[in-house]
Amino acid sequence: MTRARVDAWTWAVRLFPTRSAAGAACRAGHVRVNGERAKPATMVVPGDEVHVRGGERERLVVVQRTVVKRVGAAVAVGCYLDRSPAPVPKEHRAVAGERDRGTGRPTKRDRRLIEKLRGR
Repeated sequence: MTRARVDAWTWAVRLFPTRSAAGAACRAGHVRVNGERAKPATMVVPGDEVHVRGGERERLVVVQRTVVKRVGAAVAVGCYLDRSPAPVPKEHRAVAGERDRGTGRPTKRDRRLIEKLRGR
């Protein structure tokens, strides 16, 4: 059974644009392997479940084949089984914090309301 580092594998199958970005996401706690927080050197084998948080959506993939060299997009899709939830349509996303063009800078009261909507 072949093994690969999680940072190298997620970069090789194009879940991250660079290997350093994959390593940084692992160190920040945005990558989990089988439900456990993964360090960049965590090994993955076929059958492992990798959960990647970041960007505009979350990805949940099951390792089908391990690779450590970056491969083309057509080959990369065959290396994992995508079980990610469907992205939320734009109509259903919250529009908190958006202002009309030309209204100027938000006042202190507006900023407080925006932060309250964002949950801060």
